[in-house]
Amino acid sequence: MTLTIAEEVLLLAYREDTGKPIIGSVELDCALAGALLADLAVRRRVDLDGAKVVPVDPTPVGDEELDATLARIAEERGPRKADWWVGKLRAGRLRKRLLTRLAARGVLSEQEGKVLGIFPTTRYPELDPSHEQGVRERVHNVLAGADPDERTAVLIAVIHAAKLDRRAFPDAPKGRVKEIAEGQWTAEAVRKTIASIHAAVLAATTAATVAATTAGS
Repeated sequence: MTLTIAEEVLLLAYREDTGKPIIGSVELDCALAGALLADLAVRRRVDLDGAKVVPVDPTPVGDEELDATLARIAEERGPRKADWWVGKLRAGRLRKRLLTRLAARGVLSEQEGKVLGIFPTTRYPELDPSHEQGVRERVHNVLAGADPDERTAVLIAVIHAAKLDRRAFPDAPKGRVKEIAEGQWTAEAVRKTIASIHAAVLAATTAATVAATTAGS
């Protein structure tokens, strides 16, 4: 089974036992949206022209979420900044769709219940731990000094922007995480993609947090 980068982020963001996220909703939803863009960039379907996302190949990749995102980008009147797309994509129940899909594939279980006997809630404890273990092994190897492939590098950039790395990999060397997230280890073309996705998730998270704080004050 091949996971998307967004699904890998989800596995790292949810506790295996309780099935609840270990970071806030704003950070997680922005990370998932950024992961969709990163996945399309890794697959050479979009490019980052400065801060803007530009479609370069409309060929579907065979994944429902990625193909829908690619179509939305292609249908937009003109190029939009990456953080605009992160804000747009996070607002469409993306996380729920991905969690439901992972449950349908037997990676997670889906357990419905109620808080205080009134408010409905759904938890997603891990059902098949092999998938998360594979992701963690890849990330651990890179953080320990191995050269990352582009996919693992953008995954690290996304979780770093969402501050998920601090919870999922608390013992990771901060300098190494920053080095990977900023793309300092690789060629210019790849570095641009990784650094831009990192900046986009960080900017979108900050904007969404400020908006939520302002609305609640």
